[in-house]
Amino acid sequence: MVRLFKKMARKAGLPPGTLVQIDEAREEKVKITVIDYDAEHFVESVVEDAAVCLELKDKPTVTWVNVDGIHRVDVLEDIGGCFGLHPLVLEDIANTDQRPKTEDFGDYLYIVLKMLNYDEESDELTTEQLSLVLGPNYVLSFQEREGDAFDAVRDRLRNSKGRIRTVGADYLAYALVDAVVDNYFVILEQIGERVGLLEEKVAEDPKPETLHNIHNLKREMIILRKSVWPLREVVNALGRGDTPLVRKTTRVFLKDVYDHTIQVIDAVETYRDVLAGMLDLYLSTVSNRMNEVMKVLTVIATIFIPLTFIAGIYGMNFQFMPELSWNWSYPLVWVVMAAVAVTMLIFFKRRKWL
Repeated sequence: MVRLFKKMARKAGLPPGTLVQIDEAREEKVKITVIDYDAEHFVESVVEDAAVCLELKDKPTVTWVNVDGIHRVDVLEDIGGCFGLHPLVLEDIANTDQRPKTEDFGDYLYIVLKMLNYDEESDELTTEQLSLVLGPNYVLSFQEREGDAFDAVRDRLRNSKGRIRTVGADYLAYALVDAVVDNYFVILEQIGERVGLLEEKVAEDPKPETLHNIHNLKREMIILRKSVWPLREVVNALGRGDTPLVRKTTRVFLKDVYDHTIQVIDAVETYRDVLAGMLDLYLSTVSNRMNEVMKVLTVIATIFIPLTFIAGIYGMNFQFMPELSWNWSYPLVWVVMAAVAVTMLIFFKRRKWL
């Protein structure tokens, strides 16, 4: 949250629509991939100049322009100029802390999603903003970095699998949204495996690192929940809206994505409840273990209290103590102390304190 406020503070006082790089400075080169296709033709290329996209805007084919890297303000301005994007849209694309949403600008739709990825090396969940612009015959996608969940969509386009190359740009936008939602299930499966392992550790041998892992998972579930809950409204608006950019045949598929989104939300809520219960179980287990230790120490201390009392009496340096002159006084004291200890152990056993 502090990081978000620091980033947003850089834009304080600037006019609306001003493009400012609010993320950390990055040196990577922006990659622009253009896929132009119809039922008979398919062309995929990586372009250096965003102005090339202007030639594709009015073609009858469907054009998908994918931009990997939004840290170059000049590239965003060039693409925005080619497709006539509103300055506020470009501002939202550059600002990667947007909430998932959809906005209708008449001749195009602007859609914001959160694309998730599980980093196995750091064992953490990473989030990335995906911005989509749907026009009459084009789709623009803006990603923070290279690498996404669209390999299956690209494969269908290259090999003409299914109906994707025979329908319009709205179906391509649906396919991209569907790929993002399907990737949520992959993330949930990985989180489910981690939750199962944590449950075993909590039940068998809870350690401080187990509590740390529980808190990490709870934080990741918060990220996932913030990404999915607004997405339900986005998909519902696309499926029930009256914009001519989304045809009736495509809205049927968007309803299926809406159902998948609801399933993801249900799974997220379930895992949140499981983690909350797991945290309570961890605290209860640690508390019970501490109680067992304290019970043992208390029993030992209770047994030694009367023994210490006896030893204290005969440790006093009085001159006239008749027991000190008896021949059997020393072994007798040991017998008395042993009898007291055994009697107390039997008493504790009968009361089921041991």
